[in-house]
Amino acid sequence: HFRRHHVNSLHTDIISRQLPSEGLSFQLWPAATTLFSLLDTHLLHPHLPCHHILHRRRLRILELGSGTGLVGITAAAILGADVTVTDLPHVIPNLEFNVLANAEIIAAGGGAVVATELSWGNVDQMKVVGKEYDVILGSDVVYHDHLYEVLLDTLKYFLVGEEVVFLMAHLKRWKKEAAFFKKAKKFFDVDVIHRDTPSDGKRVGVIVYRFVGKQISKKKLENGV
Repeated sequence: HFRRHHVNSLHTDIISRQLPSEGLSFQLWPAATTLFSLLDTHLLHPHLPCHHILHRRRLRILELGSGTGLVGITAAAILGADVTVTDLPHVIPNLEFNVLANAEIIAAGGGAVVATELSWGNVDQMKVVGKEYDVILGSDVVYHDHLYEVLLDTLKYFLVGEEVVFLMAHLKRWKKEAAFFKKAKKFFDVDVIHRDTPSDGKRVGVIVYRFVGKQISKKKLENGV
């Protein structure tokens, strides 16, 4: 089925085809909605630590575990960015469908979106995707504990360079997720840049984290940045 997501800053809708019966990757999850909203309202939040990064031209963005592609498509349309949306092979056809369905909106914003296969930890696929990105995006990517290591390996591969950041929207569901963050903090400086108000009686809302490579943070501190 199709859903329309109104983008206030563009006065238009982004369309996404969701196929819940096909599996987890074919439906929209809360964290993706949060990143969508943050992108739509980022001009209203100049205090966000990522604000200056989102105002560079021309941005190159990589999205991990894109699912329906809503976040990556929105980033391309709003920021005029070159976006690579990625997921597992069986997800790509629906991802490409959604990219094509929003081609006019993406082009009007000066952006571009390419969908490509990327299995976390697959070095050959990561080499094809390349390393030249300013921002990595991910929403609800921490779920199966057997994927923690390959997700971290993927982040270590892409989070290189002067100011590459990973912005991750996450809704806590399981205590075991703490293990991912503990491991991540060995390699990255992790801080919270946004918290959603919990909805429907839930104890926690979606949290958006910023990951930066530790060596980069240390270098900046030494340079007084």
